[in-house]
Amino acid sequence: MTLVDASFAVPRAHTAGGFRLELLGPRHNEADHAAWTSSIDHIRSTPGFGGDWPPPGGMTLEENLADLESHAARSAARADFAYAVLDPATGEVIGCVYLKPGPPGDVRVSSWVRADRAHEDEALTVVVTRWLAESWPFLIITYR
Repeated sequence: MTLVDASFAVPRAHTAGGFRLELLGPRHNEADHAAWTSSIDHIRSTPGFGGDWPPPGGMTLEENLADLESHAARSAARADFAYAVLDPATGEVIGCVYLKPGPPGDVRVSSWVRADRAHEDEALTVVVTRWLAESWPFLIITYR
């Protein structure tokens, strides 16, 4: 099952509101690993993560790379999508956005930002919600 059909042109990137979203993949490994390892407690307290991610004890860079390869493969298969959230001025990873299937036509969205960027969490939600409503074919967008 796919989240979007084959005729939909999946955006590889989106820039708005002080954020750049790029499909998450192996090229983000070191920056992604640094971002989430610096913010484990904050991410676990973010709605949609509930304390089960990041995994207890974290992940090595190699394990993180395998995770990012899995995200890229699922995006390529259109099963779900993961986007790195970058600071457009510096290119550093400041968080991630995940789009997962809900009931047909619906998407479930979760996101996190680094602890030192927690004040931008609401702004990211606004940017993502607008982007999904304007550029994606979803009927209902649910944050979890």
